[in-house]
Amino acid sequence: MIVIKSQEEIELMSQAGAITAQILEDLYKVIEPGISTKDIDEFVEENILNNNMIPAFKGYNGFPASTCVSINQEVVHGIPTKKRILRKGDIVSVDVGTIYKGYYSDAARTYPVGEVDESAQKLIRTTMECFYKGLEFCRPGYRLSDVSHAIQKHAEENGFSVVRDFVGHGIGTSMHEAPQVPNYGVPGRGPRLVPGMALAIEPMVNEGTYQVEVLEDNWTVVTKDGKRSAHYENTVVITESEPMLLTV
Repeated sequence: MIVIKSQEEIELMSQAGAITAQILEDLYKVIEPGISTKDIDEFVEENILNNNMIPAFKGYNGFPASTCVSINQEVVHGIPTKKRILRKGDIVSVDVGTIYKGYYSDAARTYPVGEVDESAQKLIRTTMECFYKGLEFCRPGYRLSDVSHAIQKHAEENGFSVVRDFVGHGIGTSMHEAPQVPNYGVPGRGPRLVPGMALAIEPMVNEGTYQVEVLEDNWTVVTKDGKRSAHYENTVVITESEPMLLTV
């Protein structure tokens, strides 16, 4: 069942989202060659706690950290460790979630580590653009797959593929609520979008095949061909007119 949020609920989600957005913005100054993925996790967790919020991912289905940090061919759900050191030319995706008074926010960005090649720059840029192409359809009257189709179309027009095994989702008093939000599909299908729907829309875009696999840690998702992947996510609320972005 899709839960429609009240204005009071949206305000609580907005406060969680504002902190998530600020942390993701601050990470542009933190991420550089030589730091570990654990350093990123510690920075994120400290900032969440300092704002009197709860890290949404820590302990979620047993996940051992506050942040998902995924390098290069890692798509999502990378587990931070002191041993994983960022190197110049890497790209790193960071997924952050916060809880405020029982309400969740969820967002992700992919960052260049120092100077990166043109292909990596295009991948990061296109993934962000995919999100905003989908956002154009986040208005009352459109159907959910209109968002999905716009994301897939833009990715493929730029020579990339979209991950199909992992999707976006509704969000509110739980991290994952109905409906699922695929990043692919034909338009004109699925539920109609109505004011009060809250969605975590998250294109995951690969340089090569869309096929992925899960590593032996049962968390880290990687591209099957070893090519790079990028991730861009925001928490979005459908309104009577323009969509409301809670994590920008």
